[in-house]
Amino acid sequence: MGIFSSMQGAVAQGVLWSIMTLGVYITFKVLDFADLTVDGSFATGGGVSAVLISHGMNPFLSLLIALIAGMACGFITGFLHTKLEIPGILAGILTMIALYSINIRIMGQANIPLLGVSTILTTISVLFPALSTNIVSLILGLIIAAIVILLLYWIFGTEIGCAIRATGNNEYMVRALGVNTDKMKIIGLVLSNGLVALSGAMVAQSQGYADVGMGTGTIMIGLASVIIGEVLMGKRFSFAYKLISVVVGSVLYRVIIALVLWLGLKSTDLKLLTAVMVAIALAIPVLNKVLQPVKKKLDKILLPVTRKLDKIFQPVRRMLDRILRPIKRMLSRIFLPLIKKLHRKRKSDESEG
Repeated sequence: MGIFSSMQGAVAQGVLWSIMTLGVYITFKVLDFADLTVDGSFATGGGVSAVLISHGMNPFLSLLIALIAGMACGFITGFLHTKLEIPGILAGILTMIALYSINIRIMGQANIPLLGVSTILTTISVLFPALSTNIVSLILGLIIAAIVILLLYWIFGTEIGCAIRATGNNEYMVRALGVNTDKMKIIGLVLSNGLVALSGAMVAQSQGYADVGMGTGTIMIGLASVIIGEVLMGKRFSFAYKLISVVVGSVLYRVIIALVLWLGLKSTDLKLLTAVMVAIALAIPVLNKVLQPVKKKLDKILLPVTRKLDKIFQPVRRMLDRILRPIKRMLSRIFLPLIKKLHRKRKSDESEG
């Protein structure tokens, strides 16, 4: 029962965090931009939502304002990179560092508890009291994740979306075609950090508090989820399939973490586990190249052995076939007439009906 409840909670949390993972996917995979703003904008979303809820605002409306706050964070990073020509990774670090102080200013303190305050989960739980918190969190996360995937699929199918994708593939070629690549980068960063902040707001309401350090390591979690999804589900399919694989990767990451914690790993070792998972996933293509010659050699060595085993077990297989053949015939004689009768009866019932 313990492992079942922990897995249920892990799946629910994975779906909520998958919104953030979709934002990371936009910058790292679509835009090819190493954006480290995520660690700050995630906490910004949680902090903004917590402050607004604690002052009596509707929790669903607070999600929208958290989304806008995250978009503003992405715009700052894009402005630093495109207009002030600061390298992308450094622009993200600068915004992330600045957001730590800004988040404390927004929240007024390092931690805002949401106990006794109306959140999206408590609001829905009042309407459906039979559902547990994990089930409500899971259903809500799935609905919002589905809406986000549909919106992203539509946006990246438009002219601007295609230009953003093309900017990530080959910036110089797109610029030669007359597209403003700086504008495309800013739009991509705004969209990405908006989703990250939205996820932060949902996670803060789900866990019952917002903390100024809640975004620490978010970028590693997002990367791990994206890579797990790509490795398990592949990346040679449509854009919608890739977005779904990102959500699946986020859920699997949370399930792995919950399983490891259940087995006795310390919570302080989770960052190390995440780093190792990302490193192994990134190293898979290289490992395949290294291990391919070894695999071929093993196949050559094992081929005579498998042939000998086939020769040894072939008489045994033939003997079993001879023994089982009369039994198969007998069973077919018994059950085949019954099946035919049932089939005829069904046909007659359908014709009468």
